[in-house]
Amino acid sequence: MPIAIQVILLVFTTLYQAIASYLEDKRSPIGQLIDVGGYRLHLYTLGEAKPTIVLDHSLGGVEGYLLIEELAKLGRVCICDRAGYGWSDHSPHPRTSGQIVKELDILLTQAKIEPPYILVGDSFGSYNVRLYAHLFPQKVSGIVLIDGLHEIGMLNMPLQLKALKLFFLSGFVMSIFGSAFGVIRLLKTCRVFELIKPELRSFSEESRDRVKRSFCLPKHWITMSREIINLDKSSAQVSVAKHFGSLPIVSIKAASFFKPAFWTAFIPLRSINQLRDKMHLELSQLSTDCLQVEASQSGHFVWVDQPELLVNAVKTAIDKIAEH
Repeated sequence: MPIAIQVILLVFTTLYQAIASYLEDKRSPIGQLIDVGGYRLHLYTLGEAKPTIVLDHSLGGVEGYLLIEELAKLGRVCICDRAGYGWSDHSPHPRTSGQIVKELDILLTQAKIEPPYILVGDSFGSYNVRLYAHLFPQKVSGIVLIDGLHEIGMLNMPLQLKALKLFFLSGFVMSIFGSAFGVIRLLKTCRVFELIKPELRSFSEESRDRVKRSFCLPKHWITMSREIINLDKSSAQVSVAKHFGSLPIVSIKAASFFKPAFWTAFIPLRSINQLRDKMHLELSQLSTDCLQVEASQSGHFVWVDQPELLVNAVKTAIDKIAEH
């Protein structure tokens, strides 16, 4: 393709991104923007009855919006866009679990969301909910982990997996430019996300748009990069959060980190799955009342691959809490 045409296309997508972002910013967020110390975090709640279910997302994800209507049938659901994601402002502080948990508690306190909470942590979010339960045990009645991480694997990661981590980080950095120049927004408009992950079509278009809106913003990918850069610090911080007595915990384990595909031939799947087995063994020992659930049809994105398991896991946690 001639350079002149490439430049014209780039100008077009960049203008498209600027105009679309401006129009989005003119609309009010669906939840509240709450000041947590000079910057604001977005909190969205749905449902009225107890218990209070607090969702924390994966690294770079805001997938909670996909299931909030279903979970709201079980109780009041709170979604917090971590700083830098969704409608939330950037945070000037390092993106570590310690800082994220501090911000979350300030947010819930400022919003007058009274405990106790059932904490639901997806992937990296599992770090944050564990650390929150360790620091504020009186505020937590139960935990649900969705293909959670464990620091024993992250701090002792084999060299080939460290290389994979750097590969993902480089992809996130490239996505910063892709979002700034409107490429990711164009992919959203063309519904490429649904082509890549057809399971997304099972969720409402409104909920999908809430998730994809964040992906179109450069701050999303900047924050994602900041979180993965600080992952070792987060792993060290959460290492103290491993003795929860008889706290009810439900831990979902995916069948594999990646679903088999042609490109996974270039990924050290055996090493990844061995590491995951080790991490999930450790997670199952966090509490004397920890139930592990196998997501036999899922890759790491259980939230999308088998969403009914997540809803059932929260139901199980509620039942366990009632028995205590």
